[in-house]
Amino acid sequence: MAGSAVVAPVTDALPKTYDPVGTEARWQQAWESSGAFHPDPSAPGEPFSVVIPPPNVTGSLHMGHAFNTALIDTIVRFQRLQGKNVLCLPGTDHASIAVQTILEKQLKAEGKRKEDLGREAFLEKAWEWKAQSGGTIVGQLRRLGYSVDWRRERFTLDAGCSAAVIEAFNRLHEQGLIYRGEYLVNWCPASGSAVSDLEVEMKEVDGHLWHFRYPLTAGAAADGRTHLEVATTRPETLLGDTAVAVNPKDPRYADLVGQTLTLPLVGREIPIVADDHVDAAFGTGCVKVTPAHDPNDFAIGQRHNLPLITVMAKDGSMNEAAGRFQGLDRFEARKAVVAAMEEGGFLARVEDYRHSVPFSDRGKVPVEPLLSTQWFVKTEPLAARCREALENADPRVVPERWSKVYRDWLTDIRDWCISRQLWWGHRIPAWFVVSETGGAITDTTPYVVARDEAEARAKAEAQFSGGTHAQPLVLEQDPDALDTWFSSGLWPFSTLGWPDADAADLARWYPTSVLVTGFDIIFFWVARMTMMAGALLHGPGTASATWMPFQDVYIHGLVRDENNRKMSKSAGNGIDPLLLIDRYGADALRFALVREVAGAGQDIRLDYDRKSDTSATVEASRNFANKLWNVTRFALMNLGGETPASLGEPDSTALQLADRWILSRLARVNRETAERYGSYGLGEASKGLYEFAWNEVCDWYVELIKRRLNPGETPSPEALADQRTARQVLAKVLNELLVMLHPLMPHLSEELWHGLTGASEETFLALQPWPVVDVASLDDELEASFSDLIEAIRVVRNLRAVAGLKPSQSVPVRFVTGRGALAAVLSAATADITALTRAETMEVLDPAAAEAKPAAKALAGVSGELQVLLPIEGLVDLEALRGRLEKDIAKAEKEIKGLAGRLANPNFAGKAPPEVVAECKANLADAEAQAELARKRLADLG
Repeated sequence: MAGSAVVAPVTDALPKTYDPVGTEARWQQAWESSGAFHPDPSAPGEPFSVVIPPPNVTGSLHMGHAFNTALIDTIVRFQRLQGKNVLCLPGTDHASIAVQTILEKQLKAEGKRKEDLGREAFLEKAWEWKAQSGGTIVGQLRRLGYSVDWRRERFTLDAGCSAAVIEAFNRLHEQGLIYRGEYLVNWCPASGSAVSDLEVEMKEVDGHLWHFRYPLTAGAAADGRTHLEVATTRPETLLGDTAVAVNPKDPRYADLVGQTLTLPLVGREIPIVADDHVDAAFGTGCVKVTPAHDPNDFAIGQRHNLPLITVMAKDGSMNEAAGRFQGLDRFEARKAVVAAMEEGGFLARVEDYRHSVPFSDRGKVPVEPLLSTQWFVKTEPLAARCREALENADPRVVPERWSKVYRDWLTDIRDWCISRQLWWGHRIPAWFVVSETGGAITDTTPYVVARDEAEARAKAEAQFSGGTHAQPLVLEQDPDALDTWFSSGLWPFSTLGWPDADAADLARWYPTSVLVTGFDIIFFWVARMTMMAGALLHGPGTASATWMPFQDVYIHGLVRDENNRKMSKSAGNGIDPLLLIDRYGADALRFALVREVAGAGQDIRLDYDRKSDTSATVEASRNFANKLWNVTRFALMNLGGETPASLGEPDSTALQLADRWILSRLARVNRETAERYGSYGLGEASKGLYEFAWNEVCDWYVELIKRRLNPGETPSPEALADQRTARQVLAKVLNELLVMLHPLMPHLSEELWHGLTGASEETFLALQPWPVVDVASLDDELEASFSDLIEAIRVVRNLRAVAGLKPSQSVPVRFVTGRGALAAVLSAATADITALTRAETMEVLDPAAAEAKPAAKALAGVSGELQVLLPIEGLVDLEALRGRLEKDIAKAEKEIKGLAGRLANPNFAGKAPPEVVAECKANLADAEAQAELARKRLADLG
């Protein structure tokens, strides 16, 4: 393109100061209005797809969302630059319990209940709320610059997803994988609904452990024992005990297994059973078994065919099976049962006990394991298929260690309760034939599962027609809604058009390429998606790679606060991303979060000053953005109005040493960054680009070419040719650097790229190709030698500072090295070194030549295989310099004495935190090195 017309960028398009808020809003609008991220399934290019984890429609942006978004968007923007046909599909979850809780609170404030409105009116109100408030988090996600296809945005209750849910329920029921039955569930008395494991939060509470005596029915054992002692944190449940269990290997109770106890307060005889679940070393080794009120006890009851006695109602009060305690709230009943046990002589002792209690995340009360007739999914057949797929690394989990967690959960799995006693959500597509049970839905009412009411009636009439049915059948749809995770489990394919097998999006982009999610929902979401896909998209003889919903699962950690604590609402230590975006910009926040990633799956820490709402980490990223802004402005002022395209590629024969070095580094960074982006090494990619951009491009290459870019008022033809070469290289480096940075800092890079290239508003950096690696430019030896050259310049500058030389003062510089390649680089860079060190003259000698030609009084420095000499006799006041060095030595020795004393003190060395001791040792080593260096320099002065 060297011969193309010059399209001169407007330098003024980049003002002196970078305004992230205005820049980001402008490009977000431009991308979205142009449909830049709205892909065509028929377009060429290898497909790459991501469906984003749908945040709750009730939510607002928190730091976890910001982190997840930064990671996903970095990945998809890179893949788009690779020329792939990329779909990144957004959406939100209807959040059944959260929305219903909000609406019921609003109604309560008006003195109403949802039943006063009726189901239809309540759902109308819910949809109105969703329309008004449900888009909050979507708008906030937009501010992060998410390159998703907003035109394909989905909602788990939209028509397409709802159709998928109905079809999935029917197919799973037809396969015998969905059933209705009585099972133990987590019950929230406050919300009146079963809740999933995800909706349960374990909290540490201070409670008690009550030890009770259960009398042996037969009187006394052979060894004189008259009772067994059991301990519980929930005395009210003893009213439903149906056994006491001991470990079969416990010799203390071997002779009692099979005998019975009399349950205090109730008088019921209950057996003593042997079960491996019992930990003989815990407490007395005896465990009360209440199958209807504890999941572990339920399993013991199943193994020993124990009766199930429910003593609690769904509102948390005691029922008729609780006898004299009927009607009491469960916590009132606890006190009453303890008092009655003490009065009857059955209370052995009470001890304080801190333990974990499951709380309903929404109801904010302890959940109650209760027997309830609900809808369930048989998970073991689905889990087995997923375990088998994992043997073929489907999906591939990054980092791999999380695959074991995923496998373990699939191995130890219970059936999944999918029904919720809610109105907002997907209503269960089952119709009860209530005319068979007196017009009411009972646990024995027959039902049919169908895709709509017409199909349900046809099925019911076929099943119950003729014979005893004189009156018309009356059907009533199940009032319950499905667990939100049921629809979320379909997300990777329901959003792409399933169950329509001919859907273009489904054919093009399923299976999706990668799922990016936090480790905390591996069980709740990841496993449910893989199980549902296995049930619904698996066909005879199909390989797991064709039905598994994603090829890769990239697991990331949590964002922890400034004190390295997990952020949570209860702790009140969350950090609002919007505050940081307003202050520093979305790009700065994104870059800061990704750069903190030390390795896949690791938690990151974000420093934050809560008094000022500032973050040094994000501010450092904003400073990086400013650095990029300023270097691009510098280029625009020095490229003579030309663009990378009009300047063309530099002639390799015209390249100076610095040009060859930066082009080699550019090619290497290009290759490394692409490899890191492609293998989810996003933190490493951001760190590498930061170092290259700031240290090598801005701090060194730009400084090295300044004199070439400004050859004077009457430059020679050679100087003008060299100026053009420098411009070509600078333009090429910045152009490619902005492309590589784009996935991390999309708005800034888009703005700077347009300024640099003069591209039209309809052309986007986001859709450009990734630059081809210039393999011919790679030069390992040059890069190594140039790094030594940079260190040599640093040493000279440091020696000048030690000598107290003025910036304008020139001094001779001598380099001594026995490495031929380094000597050649130093000699070739004479003009650059002279300009950057204010060298009066410069010599490069081998050790033998330097010994034959000793320097006068000189300061010396060493860097690897290079010695640097700065002759200063006659240029500085040597006595004053000696005085400064002696003061430096005295200061260092004082510091050494203090640090050594601290380390010698056993109270410090043995009791201080390890990191404090390590820091002290490091400071001591540094002080000793500084003292030794000052002594050597003093000796060099004679």
